[in-house]
Amino acid sequence: QVQLVESGGGLVQPGGSLRLSCAASRSGFRGSTMGWYRQAPGKERALVARISGGGTTNYADSVKGRFTISTDSVRATVYLQMNSLKSEDTAVYYCNTYPQHNFSWGRGTQVTVSS
Repeated sequence: QVQLVESGGGLVQPGGSLRLSCAASRSGFRGSTMGWYRQAPGKERALVARISGGGTTNYADSVKGRFTISTDSVRATVYLQMNSLKSEDTAVYYCNTYPQHNFSWGRGTQVTVSS
Protein backbone atom coordinates (compact mmCIF):
# COMPACT_ATOMS: atom_id res chain seq x y z
CA GLN A 1 0.00 0.00 0.00
CA VAL A 2 1.24 3.52 -0.79
CA GLN A 3 2.51 5.38 2.24
CA LEU A 4 1.26 8.93 2.78
CA VAL A 5 3.71 11.38 4.29
CA GLU A 6 2.47 14.49 6.08
CA SER A 7 4.76 17.47 6.59
CA GLY A 8 4.76 21.20 7.24
CA GLY A 9 3.72 21.33 10.85
CA GLY A 10 5.48 23.24 13.56
CA LEU A 11 5.16 25.83 16.29
CA VAL A 12 3.37 29.03 15.34
CA GLN A 13 1.95 31.99 17.25
CA PRO A 14 -1.79 32.69 17.30
CA GLY A 15 -2.79 34.47 14.11
CA GLY A 16 0.03 32.87 12.17
CA SER A 17 -0.06 30.59 9.16
CA LEU A 18 1.21 27.17 8.12
CA ARG A 19 0.90 25.08 4.99
CA LEU A 20 0.70 21.34 5.41
CA SER A 21 1.55 18.88 2.66
CA CYS A 22 0.50 15.28 2.10
CA ALA A 23 2.58 13.47 -0.48
CA ALA A 24 2.06 10.15 -2.22
CA SER A 25 2.71 8.54 -5.57
CA ARG A 26 0.47 9.70 -8.39
CA SER A 27 -1.32 6.36 -8.47
CA GLY A 28 -1.95 6.47 -4.74
CA PHE A 29 -4.88 8.87 -4.92
CA ARG A 30 -6.73 7.40 -7.91
CA GLY A 31 -9.16 10.30 -8.09
CA SER A 32 -10.44 9.72 -4.58
CA THR A 33 -11.75 12.38 -2.26
CA MET A 34 -8.90 13.36 0.03
CA GLY A 35 -9.29 14.68 3.52
CA TRP A 36 -7.28 16.32 6.23
CA TYR A 37 -7.97 15.08 9.73
CA ARG A 38 -6.71 16.22 13.09
CA GLN A 39 -6.49 14.77 16.54
CA ALA A 40 -6.19 17.18 19.44
CA PRO A 41 -4.94 16.10 22.86
CA GLY A 42 -7.57 14.03 24.62
CA LYS A 43 -9.87 13.98 21.59
CA GLU A 44 -10.61 11.59 18.76
CA ARG A 45 -9.48 12.10 15.18
CA ALA A 46 -11.90 14.30 13.23
CA LEU A 47 -12.24 15.46 9.64
CA VAL A 48 -11.20 19.07 9.07
CA ALA A 49 -11.42 19.48 5.30
CA ARG A 50 -11.90 17.39 2.18
CA ILE A 51 -11.57 17.82 -1.58
CA SER A 52 -13.13 15.64 -4.26
CA GLY A 53 -11.52 14.50 -7.47
CA GLY A 54 -13.52 17.21 -9.22
CA GLY A 55 -12.25 19.91 -6.88
CA THR A 56 -15.28 20.32 -4.63
CA THR A 57 -14.23 21.30 -1.12
CA ASN A 58 -15.87 21.02 2.27
CA TYR A 59 -14.74 22.27 5.66
CA ALA A 60 -15.58 21.76 9.26
CA ASP A 61 -17.36 24.77 10.73
CA SER A 62 -14.46 25.38 13.08
CA VAL A 63 -12.05 26.13 10.23
CA LYS A 64 -14.26 27.72 7.56
CA GLY A 65 -12.81 30.95 6.25
CA ARG A 66 -9.39 30.18 7.68
CA PHE A 67 -8.26 26.90 6.06
CA THR A 68 -8.01 26.03 2.38
CA ILE A 69 -7.53 22.53 1.00
CA SER A 70 -6.07 22.04 -2.47
CA THR A 71 -4.38 19.39 -4.58
CA ASP A 72 -1.66 19.06 -7.16
CA SER A 73 -2.66 16.00 -9.14
CA VAL A 74 0.58 15.89 -11.10
CA ARG A 75 2.65 15.76 -7.93
CA ALA A 76 0.05 13.68 -6.08
CA THR A 77 0.13 16.13 -3.20
CA VAL A 78 -2.65 17.51 -1.02
CA TYR A 79 -2.17 20.80 0.78
CA LEU A 80 -3.84 22.46 3.71
CA GLN A 81 -3.23 26.20 3.96
CA MET A 82 -3.99 27.29 7.51
CA ASN A 83 -4.36 31.00 8.28
CA SER A 84 -5.40 32.92 11.38
CA LEU A 85 -4.41 29.98 13.52
CA LYS A 86 -5.85 29.64 16.99
CA SER A 87 -4.73 27.66 20.00
CA GLU A 88 -7.72 25.39 19.39
CA ASP A 89 -6.08 24.27 16.13
CA THR A 90 -3.29 22.57 18.05
CA ALA A 91 -3.35 18.91 17.02
CA VAL A 92 -1.63 16.22 15.01
CA TYR A 93 -2.80 16.53 11.41
CA TYR A 94 -3.24 13.52 9.12
CA CYS A 95 -4.32 12.96 5.54
CA ASN A 96 -6.26 10.08 4.09
CA THR A 97 -9.04 9.29 1.65
CA TYR A 98 -12.65 10.07 2.50
CA PRO A 99 -14.95 8.56 3.54
CA GLN A 100 -13.15 5.23 3.38
CA HIS A 101 -9.63 5.36 4.77
CA ASN A 102 -7.77 3.53 2.04
CA PHE A 103 -4.34 4.22 3.50
CA SER A 104 -2.87 3.23 6.78
CA TRP A 105 -2.67 6.17 9.15
CA GLY A 106 0.75 7.75 9.04
CA ARG A 107 2.63 9.61 11.72
CA GLY A 108 0.91 12.88 10.94
CA THR A 109 2.46 16.29 11.46
CA GLN A 110 2.26 18.23 14.72
CA VAL A 111 0.79 21.72 14.68
CA THR A 112 1.20 23.72 17.87
CA VAL A 113 -0.33 27.19 18.14
CA SER A 114 1.02 28.98 21.18
CA SER A 115 2.57 32.24 22.31
